[in-house]
Amino acid sequence: MSKFNIEEKIEAVIRYQQGTEGVKSIAKSIGVHHTVLLNWIKQYEHHGENAFNQPYTSYTTQFKLDVLNYIKETGTSIREAAAIFNIATHSTVQKWQKSFELHGIDALKPTKKGRPPMKKETNKSQPVKGTEEALRAEIERLRMENAYPKKVESLNSRKGKITEQDKAQVIYELRHEFKVINLVKVAGIARSTYYYWVKQMGRPDKYNEVKELIKKIFDEHQGRYGYRRITLEIRNRGLKINHKTVRRLMNEMGLKCLVRMKKYRSYRGQVGKIAPNILERDFKASKPNEKWVTDVTEFHLHGEKLYLSPILDLYNGEIIAYNIEKRPVYLLVSKMLDKAFDHLKEGDAPILHSDQGWHYQMKHYQHALKEHGITQSMSRKGNCLDNAVMENFFGLLKSELLYLKEFESMEHFKVELEKYIYYYNHKRIKAKLKGMSPVQYRNHAQVAA
Repeated sequence: MSKFNIEEKIEAVIRYQQGTEGVKSIAKSIGVHHTVLLNWIKQYEHHGENAFNQPYTSYTTQFKLDVLNYIKETGTSIREAAAIFNIATHSTVQKWQKSFELHGIDALKPTKKGRPPMKKETNKSQPVKGTEEALRAEIERLRMENAYPKKVESLNSRKGKITEQDKAQVIYELRHEFKVINLVKVAGIARSTYYYWVKQMGRPDKYNEVKELIKKIFDEHQGRYGYRRITLEIRNRGLKINHKTVRRLMNEMGLKCLVRMKKYRSYRGQVGKIAPNILERDFKASKPNEKWVTDVTEFHLHGEKLYLSPILDLYNGEIIAYNIEKRPVYLLVSKMLDKAFDHLKEGDAPILHSDQGWHYQMKHYQHALKEHGITQSMSRKGNCLDNAVMENFFGLLKSELLYLKEFESMEHFKVELEKYIYYYNHKRIKAKLKGMSPVQYRNHAQVAA
């Protein structure tokens, strides 16, 4: 492959940026492999014309480690990392990665070529212990070790995780007061890492608006969204972005989903005699009011109990009706049913599935279902997997509300519970609903029909 000068590389990149030609066609016209052109494009995006204006570089072991650690910590691709650190070809980074995996850090040490250089003798004297000079050096060290944590603490009050970028920012602010070589030791980062982030400070952040949007969405949903759901929400707002980029930016910003789902376990029971299991774990519905599921859950706070009885439509996961009571009386279920009946339209005849709870065995309950043309279905005894969608909703509710927030009283919790159900129906998007909330999905389907 013939060598290209800086002007020829920039010209090829600009041809691509104009949008009239593809990477492969441009690469073919100038006689290079398309991956080489991709490297030029990435380098130009990160470093501009200076990307190609560099002499031969012998990379240090620490620099190689910094690149590999950056890939590991941020999830950045090898090609992208090569561009960020202005390495001519991503295959160089691939070789470092493979060598490190096979032989460890020794494989990253640069091999010296030619005659070994003459060693220079350095007689930099250290201050004698107990002298005035040694005391001044010790005071300076203590001042630095005191100043650095204070700066870091002020950052930590604004967000949870302190990143390498944050550490570099603190060092940059203290660089006129203390030596950088000493500050990086206190911060626990390499000098090359510090200078990399300093270099980034002078450039406009192309993801600045995206980061602001990510933070806004994260706060709007009170930390309940991880990178996948945030990616969907960003796309819903008209911006195309890759989920890996969102994950990397969230890592840089120290944002992490606060919700951790808990899995349910159950044993296999016998088929109930009260009502047959008509649903049989077929949780898919082709239209609204075709299949409903229900159950009761209990909340215990401040020495009080509260009971929630909802009905969930399997078509879109929407809570179409619910009732809250302080005691698990039959009124808890009957009021919920009355609200659910209001959703029925002419011709609707849903299946309503529940467990074998005593509420659902009541004659009043069964009569009310028959009166409205609803078919009753029950889980097998002791098998919560037969009603897994409802169990999943309760797990989600407790993870995203009960375990995530503090409540002053049971009355305060009740208010927040009703707010959450509204949020779940109208705002909380789902991947299986094409990035829409349950209500949005239902409305969208009705318009399309």
